[in-house]
Amino acid sequence: MEVDAALAQAVEQGFDLVEVAPLARPPVVRIMDYGKYKFEMAKQARVAKKKQHIILIKEVKYRPGIEKHDFDTKTNHARRFLSEGNKVKVTLMFRGRQIAHPEIGRAVVGRVAATLADVAKIETDARLEGKALTMILTPK
Repeated sequence: MEVDAALAQAVEQGFDLVEVAPLARPPVVRIMDYGKYKFEMAKQARVAKKKQHIILIKEVKYRPGIEKHDFDTKTNHARRFLSEGNKVKVTLMFRGRQIAHPEIGRAVVGRVAATLADVAKIETDARLEGKALTMILTPK
């Protein structure tokens, strides 16, 4: 159909002539209400955005000589973060000469992983970065 004839038909019906596939030969156009079409597309985008869940990385910091109650409290915070669907970065900070015994830190991080094994899996195993031992846990 000629462009002029199609445009006249669209105006007669009270709609717009919208180019759907500009790269096709000949180009494909459609007679539609463009304002309504844009509104529907924006509405779909809003619904899709509302349904998405952004995963955050929450951090829980430990020390090598942590006591039982402090360990339990911090581990429960990590458990809550994981139940909300977030990732947890477990950071064990060494201070001063504590870095001379990284096995103590690895034992604490291993205890965290064992305690949270029912709700989390290890994404990144514990590794030493400077004076910090880090491990990332993701929800199961």
